Amino acid sequence: MIRRGALSREAVVGLSLAGVYLVFTAIFWAYPFFWLAKLSVTQWRFFDEPAFAGARNFVRLAQDPQFLGALWNVVRFLGFYLPLAFGGSLLVAFGLQHVGRGRAFVALCFLLSNVSSGVALSLVFLKIFSSTGPLNNALYAAIGIRIPWTNQPTLAMLAIALVVAWKFVGYYGLILYSGLLTIPKELYDAARLDHAGPFTRLVRITLPMLNPQLMMVMTFAILVSFGLFTEPFLITGGGPADSTATPQMIIYETAFRRLQPSHAAAMSIVISLASYLLVTLARRLFEKKVVIA
Repeated sequence: MIRRGALSREAVVGLSLAGVYLVFTAIFWAYPFFWLAKLSVTQWRFFDEPAFAGARNFVRLAQDPQFLGALWNVVRFLGFYLPLAFGGSLLVAFGLQHVGRGRAFVALCFLLSNVSSGVALSLVFLKIFSSTGPLNNALYAAIGIRIPWTNQPTLAMLAIALVVAWKFVGYYGLILYSGLLTIPKELYDAARLDHAGPFTRLVRITLPMLNPQLMMVMTFAILVSFGLFTEPFLITGGGPADSTATPQMIIYETAFRRLQPSHAAAMSIVISLASYLLVTLARRLFEKKVVIA
């Protein structure tokens, strides 16, 4: 029988260890969150005293075409990014299945882009996508054309999606690869006995069994799209004509260039709610329970 004193000592140790995390959360998450909520219902310009403004900042958001345009740009970005993310990560996952020796090294190589500096990647791709960069030079030598990657709204968003996909596809691919390892081989053997072809096995077995991992990739992709800042800021500056301006860029400009932190705080709350609602909607529409008997 375990003595009560031993239980109390374990409880004290457990609370002490958890208390460090709780204090960290209270200081660096809870306090900034409540300060942000308070700031969103006030008027403050860094140097004066905050004055209560009620819902005025949120009403302004509904009439701010630049902010609404940035939200629409998130949808446009997802239209390019999701196919690239899913397609690229599936190729990485299937490719890792066929790697023999050195699989761990190959998987580590796929993670290098994910841990690399976003600023460095953006500067490299800015040179690649320039009118006289290596990509356009190769196209001009091959077919005699140059593509205005950063000067045309649709192409500029595609270019940013390509950069972000290149950064995260390896990480997403490892997530899907971990899901592939959990699929019983017996399912594929039974499908082959029923003369199911590769495409049928992919659609009827692999993708349904990968639903949890695919939903995780979709969730990460949605969060990345709402938190996008470095790549469009450095590659296009939000242009042309604000066609690649993201909510994070608008928040930065509003808070630190226009000196309207209260308005920016309201933007951040709306963006957080929008990302949560979009993730919830995606889960309701596409998430399925996978049971391996």
